[in-house]
Amino acid sequence: MEGNASVAVDVLASYAADAARGVAGVRSLVESRLPRHGAVRVNGEEGRITVELHLELAWGASAPEVGGEVQRRVADYLERMAGARPQAVDVVVDEIGPPS
Repeated sequence: MEGNASVAVDVLASYAADAARGVAGVRSLVESRLPRHGAVRVNGEEGRITVELHLELAWGASAPEVGGEVQRRVADYLERMAGARPQAVDVVVDEIGPPS
């Protein structure tokens, strides 16, 4: 039996969110105030997957280091869980949390 399976973008977004939350320095995901613009946006057009994550960093965290680790973990996790390696994982730092 032959066939193709696909994973819904909502599922990919959930996987990406889980992977990002597990990175040290990520305080939370930041939801947009605009309708249908969540903290994680996955685009799967033309067979190419791109991911955009909006984050709040912990006070004192290095944005380049945390962003790079989020990119690596999200790409690896999506490939492992869904067999889909994104072409791009864009990280947007929207907020930096207050000092503890």
